Amino acid sequence: MRLRLVAMGFMVACGDDSSHASSPDAPAVDAPSRPDVAPTMPDADPTSRPGWALIWHDEFDGTGAPNPANWGYEVGYLRNNEQQYYTDNRRENARVENGTLVIEARNDNFDGHAITSASLTTSGKAAFRYGRIEVRAKIPTGNGTWPAIWTLGTNIGTVGWPTCGEIDIMENVGFAPTTIYGTVHMGAGAHGGNLDITTPWTDFHVYAVEWYTDRIDFFVDEQKYFTYMNDGSGIASWPFDADQYLILNLAIGGDWGGQQGVDLTLFPHLYSVDYVRVYRKQ
Repeated sequence: MRLRLVAMGFMVACGDDSSHASSPDAPAVDAPSRPDVAPTMPDADPTSRPGWALIWHDEFDGTGAPNPANWGYEVGYLRNNEQQYYTDNRRENARVENGTLVIEARNDNFDGHAITSASLTTSGKAAFRYGRIEVRAKIPTGNGTWPAIWTLGTNIGTVGWPTCGEIDIMENVGFAPTTIYGTVHMGAGAHGGNLDITTPWTDFHVYAVEWYTDRIDFFVDEQKYFTYMNDGSGIASWPFDADQYLILNLAIGGDWGGQQGVDLTLFPHLYSVDYVRVYRKQ
């Protein structure tokens, strides 16, 4: 995506890798009485991830407004010559229902704005440094759509963009419907990669980055497709030793998303997010 806003929050530090041996005093687990019957085990925690500790998440349970402790809103016409007006806490554009966050772009002429959508942000509520950020989502498609999952440095208000750094965990443009893009922006330029996947508009996929002091790895469904390395030359090429906040938005048109026009017959567009999870390396 690109640009804007200021945030504060808490820092996520990535810990060193370590192994944890079992205690020699740990009690033995009895084998089942019949070798063909497995013991009954409790349901696994769906948020758990081996080798990582969950430190912030939103599972989007309940109904109504997104949790205001986690999310705020960008408002207005913001960047990239996009056509949507981002509304403030309007249920038609952002709501939680059936266990998902729904961001909806509408051609509804709300309050004199032809196209409306939502951009949710953790700015001022939570910020992260290192770790794994993953989002399970189903994106819209069609000429003009531009959904994104991305982060910006909390120091953007003082150093500006792109000096603050930006991590695009997932971007897609409707005229290239199966291609997922991951990109980093910084003062020295931009670098990225992409991956083609099957029907991301009908299926949920997990989009993630693993952010370390020496690199950022980009994934779709556990497949790594791009790595950006810290070359050690300084903040112009690596502004990523500082806090970043998260943004989920659905843009329409703009410098990239609108390169092949906007099909007004396809509205509304729904961008569904099952969960957002942030982990620290154990």
